[in-house]
Amino acid sequence: MFYNRYVIDHHYGGLALEEEGNRCAQLLSEPKHKVMIMGNHGILVIGSTIAETFNRLCYFERAAGNYVQALQTGMPLRVLADEVAEKTAHQLEAYPEQDEKHFSQLKSILDREGSDYAD
Repeated sequence: MFYNRYVIDHHYGGLALEEEGNRCAQLLSEPKHKVMIMGNHGILVIGSTIAETFNRLCYFERAAGNYVQALQTGMPLRVLADEVAEKTAHQLEAYPEQDEKHFSQLKSILDREGSDYAD
């Protein structure tokens, strides 16, 4: 999902006002880059829909947590081959309706639980 689809910003320069905002926007000028990892700041996720953006954020957070847990084992990591990682990312992009289905199901769960998120 994220293979070759993120950028790392090592030069956080404060609030994204004109100059900083333009610099950050340039980092995301490649259409397939949807996640920016901002050093000493956090992440920025973009998407064409709320569902797509939420899905990317949700899965990025989960992947980051899994990565940290894997590092904590002290064992060598088994990393996917580049070809498999690219193939998987491409397959997910070819199935955009999964974003809306996932987001819709999460909202259904919240509705059943009586959440007031929609108020």
